[in-house]
Amino acid sequence: MSHSFQLFQGKNPNQRAFTWGDIFAILLVILLLYFGTQFAIYAPLTVQGPEISLSPSILPWYTALSITRMSLAYALSILFTLFYGRAAAYHRRAEQLLMPLLDVLQSVPILSFLPVVLLSLSAFLPERIAAELASVILIFTSQAWNLTFCWYQSLKTIPKELVEASSIFRLNSWMKFKTLELPFGMISLTWNSMMSWAGGWFFLMAAEIFTVGSRDFRLPGLGAYLHEAANQNNYSAIAWGVGTLILTVVLLDQIVWRPLIAWSDRFKIEMVGNDNPPESWFLDSFNQGRLKNWLSKKVFIPIFEQIDTILLKHLPQRGQKEANIKVKHTFTIVFISLFSLGVFYYIFQASRMLFTIPPQQWLQIGSGLFATLIRVFIALVLALIWTVPLGVAIGTNTRLAAILQPIVQVTASIPATALFPIILLFVINYPGGLNLAAVLLMLMGTQWYLLFNIIAGSSAIPQDLKYTTQLMQLGRWQRWRTLIFPAIFPYLITGAITASGGAWNASIVAEYQNFGGKEIFVTGIGSLIAQATSVGDYPLLLAATLSMVFAVILINKFLWQRLYKLAEEKYRME
Repeated sequence: MSHSFQLFQGKNPNQRAFTWGDIFAILLVILLLYFGTQFAIYAPLTVQGPEISLSPSILPWYTALSITRMSLAYALSILFTLFYGRAAAYHRRAEQLLMPLLDVLQSVPILSFLPVVLLSLSAFLPERIAAELASVILIFTSQAWNLTFCWYQSLKTIPKELVEASSIFRLNSWMKFKTLELPFGMISLTWNSMMSWAGGWFFLMAAEIFTVGSRDFRLPGLGAYLHEAANQNNYSAIAWGVGTLILTVVLLDQIVWRPLIAWSDRFKIEMVGNDNPPESWFLDSFNQGRLKNWLSKKVFIPIFEQIDTILLKHLPQRGQKEANIKVKHTFTIVFISLFSLGVFYYIFQASRMLFTIPPQQWLQIGSGLFATLIRVFIALVLALIWTVPLGVAIGTNTRLAAILQPIVQVTASIPATALFPIILLFVINYPGGLNLAAVLLMLMGTQWYLLFNIIAGSSAIPQDLKYTTQLMQLGRWQRWRTLIFPAIFPYLITGAITASGGAWNASIVAEYQNFGGKEIFVTGIGSLIAQATSVGDYPLLLAATLSMVFAVILINKFLWQRLYKLAEEKYRME
């Protein structure tokens, strides 16, 4: 089949230039890092870590601690999502600033901020509280961005007739949120919550095992348990820890996420019901029990009625202007002027700190960036080699999907950071062992993003196009070139963007480890950040972190966004 048989069509991609919102977001990142390094100067030189027990009887308590940290971060992410996404969707001026800010923040490698956040918080808080708070902040930043994007997209795509109906009934902002916005966005929020929770495991485990030099910021939890078991070569404890982690992932899938998926299906907008709607044994059992009726009558209904009464009384009706509080023009100008002066002053201070770094350290930063970039590239290539054929096979073969998809979902939910100490235990004695382990951790942190997106893309290929390629008797290579690859290309790029970010994040943990009582590291920007934290070289910490942030932002702007635009315009199914 030649290229004249156009299944997909479009224009040449346009490049999105940097906007004022992007510049503001980058300045904000610089300011946050600068203030963090300034506070970090006052952090304690040594931090005594907790005693991590390897008794199997302690695992339920450690599991409860890990899930509590995840739950707190998820609750914070949902609150942030609902307010931030709504402000960006309904207010044009806010949208021009908030969406570029979100775009830059999601490009920032989150783990690069962990040393700065931990040290700055420990400067004025007790070490344990600082570590707990830093872990929640870290998990929040891994969960919030995609939830906010999906909520914003849902609000922007509500059908006009439903919006007009809400205006006719003069619903105030609370009733509109309750009866229209939240139901319409529920399916998207549920699926993205699953993705956010799975991604949060990765960062939770990284926070629970974080140690730098004489500062031991470990937290009691599943991650610290597995890390300590690997340090002590305790294979029995490793087996108990991995088994508990897998059991926890499976139980959460069955008693939380599957019921939510089945429940949220009722909010689907369709004329004909699905012949095979999602099901959940746990939800069916709960609906048939007496506990549901008791909770509804005694707890949920009274609470929601009270909330409705309060918000209906205090929020304006649709006929009134919502969230258009007018502020005096003079006050606005004064506030913006003072804020701008403050920003420029602290940017100047950050620049002065960067100018103190000698040329040799800038060369170290450059070589570290290049080494980490090579590892990220290798991990992406290795992931593509196996995820593309397997993803297409699962997405196009229903029998194979029924067997492999549940296995893949559970396996993908097991955080790579939890297994990294175990991998390190087996490869550390080989030549280049840490280099191999670093690439493996990056691979484990990237491959699932690619696989799930490729499965989604191949599943979305219309059946009539498959029949067309069969009628034309195309060979396997021709079918891949003209149908399969163009169809999965947009999904492939989406997966590659998130996978690339995951690989950069993993470098912070992969390139520098405190293992078996000694520090082991390889050349890389992640290793440089950890070493600067260890010796208290805060100018180097600021420079290395900013260099990684700028490298990732530039790669996203000039590589991934161009490919994403190409996928959006040239390979759109039409």
